[in-house]
Amino acid sequence: MKKIIFMGKSQSGKTTLCQKLHHMAVRYKKTQMVEQYANAIDTPGEYLENRHYYSALIVTSADAKIIGVIADPTEPENYIPPAFAMTFGKPVIGIITKIGIANPQQIQRAEACLQNGGIRKIFKVDSIDEIGLEALFSYLEEV
Repeated sequence: MKKIIFMGKSQSGKTTLCQKLHHMAVRYKKTQMVEQYANAIDTPGEYLENRHYYSALIVTSADAKIIGVIADPTEPENYIPPAFAMTFGKPVIGIITKIGIANPQQIQRAEACLQNGGIRKIFKVDSIDEIGLEALFSYLEEV
């Protein structure tokens, strides 16, 4: 499996995805610093929420083979800059989380935000209800 770095707003589901990917019990914890897992890198949400931390995301992404940009459809604000995917010289995928509690319009808006960020390959998942995880993890195995 290729190592993926998860980038997204605070409470968007990055840590939960890391825990699911590594077959760990899901427990909430606020990510305070970059955390390395065997096949993933978990980043603090503040790194995407504040532009002056973008350089930290760029430097940390050097350790990953795939960039995973997380979009939380229940979040009314968009934190994904236009053409953000072009920053990285690696494959970038989008992951819409929390689809089990979002309505279709919220999911569609999140997808549009990812596409505006230059991301074409998008997965829709719900880590708690385990919706769409198999497709995402299979993709990570194949890449």
